[in-house]
Amino acid sequence: MDLEEVNRHLIEKITATGIRYDFGEGHELLGRRLQDVELKQERLYELTHSGHELLLDQTARLSAQGWQDRVDHVVDTNKELDAPATLLRPDGHVTWLGDNQRELSTKLTKWFGAATS
Repeated sequence: MDLEEVNRHLIEKITATGIRYDFGEGHELLGRRLQDVELKQERLYELTHSGHELLLDQTARLSAQGWQDRVDHVVDTNKELDAPATLLRPDGHVTWLGDNQRELSTKLTKWFGAATS
């Protein structure tokens, strides 16, 4: 336990931060588990308790309208997060990053089906 490399490996195994799912090419956080950070409202992981996908929107310009029964849209900020918006699975893994509404809507349709009224 005195070896930093061993400690890092064990922590990654326990917290799943060493896992990277293949969601395609892109930002280094894509497919990785986002660390629990303090937001203005509350801690990030506290927002994932519903079991829904979480759209953490730092731009306040995006929408999950039509998917609100499957996606929680939270407008909040944190200086540590290096992305305008992130879409997180309930386990905290990043499935999308960006600020393009059309791209986000395409991803939401692919994963959750057509938007509802």
